[in-house]
Amino acid sequence: MRIRWIVGILLCALCALLISGSSWSAVRIKDIAKVQGTSEIPLVGYGLVVGLDSSGDGRGARFTAQSVANMMERMGISVSSERIKVGNVAAVMVTARLSPFAKKGSTIDVTVSSVGDASSLQGGTLLLTPLASADGTVYAVAQGPISIGGFNFQTGDSDRIVKNHALVGRVPNGALVERELEAEEALGEELRIVLTYADYTTAARLAEAVDEAFDDEIATPLDAGTVAIWVPEEDRTPGERVRFIAEIEAVEVEPDAVARVVVNEKTGTIVAGSHVTLSAVAVSHGNLSLEIKGTPVISQPAPFSLGRTVMTTETEMGVHEQRARLMVLEESTSVSDVAKALNALGVSPRDMIAIFQALKQAGALRAELIVL
Repeated sequence: MRIRWIVGILLCALCALLISGSSWSAVRIKDIAKVQGTSEIPLVGYGLVVGLDSSGDGRGARFTAQSVANMMERMGISVSSERIKVGNVAAVMVTARLSPFAKKGSTIDVTVSSVGDASSLQGGTLLLTPLASADGTVYAVAQGPISIGGFNFQTGDSDRIVKNHALVGRVPNGALVERELEAEEALGEELRIVLTYADYTTAARLAEAVDEAFDDEIATPLDAGTVAIWVPEEDRTPGERVRFIAEIEAVEVEPDAVARVVVNEKTGTIVAGSHVTLSAVAVSHGNLSLEIKGTPVISQPAPFSLGRTVMTTETEMGVHEQRARLMVLEESTSVSDVAKALNALGVSPRDMIAIFQALKQAGALRAELIVL
C-alpha cells in the first residue's frame, strides 16, 4: 500500500510539473543572458591539507609524501620522502571561479577535493596554494580551515559512521585575488548580449523587447545566441554605461524552447517541456515479474550409518504477469493532455519512461527525447 501511495505522489508531482510548464512567462534578460566579456573563468591548484586526525593519505599515495618533502625542502629542512608518514596530511585539488569584476585584494570561495586515499578532510587546514587558469597564469592564492559539513568516524575494523561526503570541503573566502582578470567588455558604441541557451526565436524576441523598451531600433540579433545593442553616445561613459546595462537587464522577454522530454532511468525522473505533443497512437503496457526463491534443505543420514549430512537448496520460481490494457491516445495539443493520458494507464514513473521511449521509436512523440 505504501509503494502505491509513493507512486501516486510521484505521478501527481509529474502531472503538476507538466501542467505548470504549459506556458512560458516573461522573464528578465539578466535571467537568460549576460553581457559578453563578463563570464567567470575556472581556477585550479594542487595543495596539501594538514592537521588531520590520522585520516589523511596512506602509503599508497606516494605523491603526498613527495609533496611534503618538497615543501620541507623549500623551508630549509632536508628530509627523505621515504621517511615521511602522511597519516595527518592529504593531497587535494583546489578549484574556484574568478569573476572579471573581482579586484585585487578581494576574496573568493574555494572547493577542496581529495586526490589520494584519505578517509576524511575533517578538521584539516589548507596550506598556501596558488590557483591558476588554463594558461598557467596565477590569479589567486588559497589557504584556510576546511568546512566539510559532515563527518567520517571509524570505531573498529568494520564499524563506521559517515554523514555526507567527507572528502570534499569548502573554504569560504579562502582565496585572495592577487591578479585582476581583464574584462573583455568594450567601452565602444556596441554592446553584445549572449544567451545562456542559444535559440533563434528567443534572440529575435529579445531584440524586439529591447527596441520596444527604449522606443528605438538599437538591438540587432546576430545569430541564435548573440544580440548586438547600439549604445547611445550619452551612455558610453563608465557610469552611464552601468545604468544602461542595468536597464537592459530589467527588460522582460518571453523565451522559447525546443519540445523536449528528459528522463533519468536511475532515479525515475521525467521532465517534459511545454511544447511536447503526441500524435494518435495505441498503447498497451503490462508488467512481467520473475520471483526466484531458494530454500535450504538439510538431509540427515540414518543413525549409526556412515553417511554425511548434506545440505541442498530447493529452488522455487514464480512468474507474475500483469494483465495489459490497450488504450488509444488521441492526438494531443498540450503537455497536460499527454500527462493525463499516460496517468490513465496507471503506470509507475519507470514504466512511463519505457512508454516514452516506445512512443519516440513509433514516431508518435513530437519532441526530442533525452535519456540521462
